[in-house]
Amino acid sequence: MSQPVDLGGTWLVHAGDDPAYAQAGFDDSGWTPFNSHAALGSLFPNTHPDIVWYRLRVKVSPDQVGLALREQSISRAFEIYLNGERFISSGQVAPYAPYTKDANLLKHIPDATLAMGSLVIAIRVHIARTEWNSTNPGYYPSNLRIGQAAVLQQQDGLTMIGEGTVGWLDTLLLAGVGFVALMLFAAQRRQSEYLWIFALGLIRLAQAPFQIVFLFRNVPAAWEVLSRSFTVLSPIAWVSMYFAFVHQKIGWKFRIYLVLAGLLNAYSSMNDLVPILSGVWGLAENLPFVTLLSVVIPVVLIVHMRRGNREAGILLIPVVLFSLYIYAKFGLLLLYRINILQGFVFRGLNLIDNYHAGPFVIGLDPLAGIFSTLSLAVIMVLRATSMSRRQALIEGELAAAQQVQQILLPEHTGSVPGFVIESAYQPAQQVGGDFFQILPTAENGLMLVVGDVAGKGLPAAMMVSLLVGSIRTAAEDSDAPDLLLYKLNERLVGRSGGGFSTALAAHIAADGTVTLANAGHLPPYLDGLEIAMPGALPLGLVSGIRYETMQFHLAPGSRMTFYSDGVVEAQNQRKELFGFERGREFSTHSAQAIVAAAMLFGQSDDITVVAITRGPALAT
Repeated sequence: MSQPVDLGGTWLVHAGDDPAYAQAGFDDSGWTPFNSHAALGSLFPNTHPDIVWYRLRVKVSPDQVGLALREQSISRAFEIYLNGERFISSGQVAPYAPYTKDANLLKHIPDATLAMGSLVIAIRVHIARTEWNSTNPGYYPSNLRIGQAAVLQQQDGLTMIGEGTVGWLDTLLLAGVGFVALMLFAAQRRQSEYLWIFALGLIRLAQAPFQIVFLFRNVPAAWEVLSRSFTVLSPIAWVSMYFAFVHQKIGWKFRIYLVLAGLLNAYSSMNDLVPILSGVWGLAENLPFVTLLSVVIPVVLIVHMRRGNREAGILLIPVVLFSLYIYAKFGLLLLYRINILQGFVFRGLNLIDNYHAGPFVIGLDPLAGIFSTLSLAVIMVLRATSMSRRQALIEGELAAAQQVQQILLPEHTGSVPGFVIESAYQPAQQVGGDFFQILPTAENGLMLVVGDVAGKGLPAAMMVSLLVGSIRTAAEDSDAPDLLLYKLNERLVGRSGGGFSTALAAHIAADGTVTLANAGHLPPYLDGLEIAMPGALPLGLVSGIRYETMQFHLAPGSRMTFYSDGVVEAQNQRKELFGFERGREFSTHSAQAIVAAAMLFGQSDDITVVAITRGPALAT
């Protein structure tokens, strides 16, 4: 035997069960000859027996060696006998215990058996009620093949690769894109579509180990039920992903529909393990999920594509391909009910599910899945490219804002006769929301304004620019701290977009008279002690606020220290704050030392420190 052959042709068939049917010498002359290419239902049109026996005599050359028998998908429970000896079995015929049936079972035929010159093959098959509703219940010629063991093994290996490559490529691509999507979701929590992509990849990965086992071994059908149960989640995951891409919400009624579609999807995928509806009604079991994929999703994507959503257009391509596949398969299965068209239907189903391209078998279902995954990858790449461009633009804007802020905030404080001035500023980001201005006034005095805009980054920096310009304009007209804060507040109300800013204004005259006004900022320290000040609302919240002032005398050699809240709110890894007590203790240190201490403790906000010491020369 040079090439393996299927054991087709005419078999002898009998319903019922008797161990004697397996014996090589059993008299089967009363059995019914049956063409194995025909449907078994034609032999049993009115009865569907649970157990059917098949017998066939095969002549072989007595000097033939190295032959093997290869079984494929006869039934969920069967036994094959060779010359009266049980040779291959799967599941349990009676009492019935179904197994999976995807594995190719190959076994060497003993050379001593071949030397007899004749093989009597008897097959005991359990055909469940659900299997009788399938196209070819029981034995079919391709279920059993005889040939050289090495050749059969090679054929099985090539078939496994050819038939599985496209499907496994689909699985690996979706899993890979899913893990990339998970990393993107970790960085962009508002992009829920990434989470759903990961969920789809996870569902596919969860099924993969079962599919690998099923290729090499037939195992109890409960394993298949467990594997198929993951498909309950498919409608929810697919629809949620597409709707997330187009920013369309899912109502609670539609969620109930998705749950129903998931349950029916899992039920219909159980093949012949569960009772199914007969005739055309059997096609309706998975109709809710089919409708989602072939009607609802395409319509939603088309609508949003017409509204200018480019991503919807990219996703639509594989969706249309899969929809065409569903329409074709549904139509062919409906036509199968017409006997005269069954040959055409078989050719059509093979074309869309088992198209041979060289050694590979291509189906539109996994092919559409690959295109779908590739479309997701294309969208991710386009988003990453767009984000890189936006990031470069933002970085350029931040760099420009940083240059402006460096001009507005004094890097080196000028000298004012009679005062020693220190300042240090450390933003938490490229640009910050803290600000301070030190301006000389008439008669050798100085005006200090220090504050903190709510927020960080570019918006805060823009607000700082507005405030600094307003401070300089207001200081030209008056050196009264309360009037300056009033003008700043009026300037900011209605321009802050709902934000606000704290500020503290101080005027120090040449004779040491200090006038303070506060708008929600931290009180300053005088020689290591906090100055008690009345509270007040920050700038930008309410129009018409009048700010209270307080006065005291700054003696020669005394020091005033002004903080932003970035000092006291510095936080270490134990979530411990730098706090007011440490802030008070450090207030007599240099400005640079205070900033360094807060940063070492754990910077979480912009840090500003300004210290003013009245010089002894002013006292003479």
